[in-house]
Amino acid sequence: MKNPNGPYPGRQIFLGITKDGRPSLAYLVTGRSPASRERKAAPKENSIIMGPIGTIAYDPLRHYTAVKYDNTCGLLAVSNGIQTESIYETYKLLYNVKSRPASGYLKKIMDGANYEHDSLQTPRIAGVITNDGEQNKPVYILSIKTAGKPAFTWQLMPKAGTLHGVATYYGNMESPGAFRAEKGPAELKIDAKTPQEIAEFIYEISAATYNGDDIRVCAIGGIRGEGNNWKLALINRHKG
Repeated sequence: MKNPNGPYPGRQIFLGITKDGRPSLAYLVTGRSPASRERKAAPKENSIIMGPIGTIAYDPLRHYTAVKYDNTCGLLAVSNGIQTESIYETYKLLYNVKSRPASGYLKKIMDGANYEHDSLQTPRIAGVITNDGEQNKPVYILSIKTAGKPAFTWQLMPKAGTLHGVATYYGNMESPGAFRAEKGPAELKIDAKTPQEIAEFIYEISAATYNGDDIRVCAIGGIRGEGNNWKLALINRHKG
């Protein structure tokens, strides 16, 4: 199996449900340039940070909070940039005041964050898994903001063993362009039962090279278990 978003998805978010009905996510980072690959994911308290390695200077487009979660209410926010913190705080507030976690809040944040002002006009992507306070059921929302268009936002209804995802790019290695949001999220079938298996699965199906070098930077897998507790696993190109 190959990545459904092609050989070069850039950064990619999948949300869905394991075969045994547990909320889950996968996050993938790939890069064509050496600078894009010189970073790694690391846990920090209730977050996973995409940070520089060695003495590389901080870059707000490459270094950010990728995942932030709350085990008291089962909330998890994931994105490819500065928007993660805002998404987390917004949906935590909605949960605490017992307001419906509508997708429109995520759309507002994404429209405000806008696309990344780099040479490729890289889209911002984001996802949130939370609980509906009234129905006590998981809610899954994905969004992408591309240049020149309002943010596309979807409230997902995933089936068991299925993830739905968006990527920054549509997959062309030589000429990356924005993910074609009009087609909607890609679908991915999974048999994984643990966070590690999810991370390994998304990492393995994304194997590709550019100028002779592996483009994969990291993969994150997550599953929400009993008591709304999130368990996460990481695979990094750079060890140590």
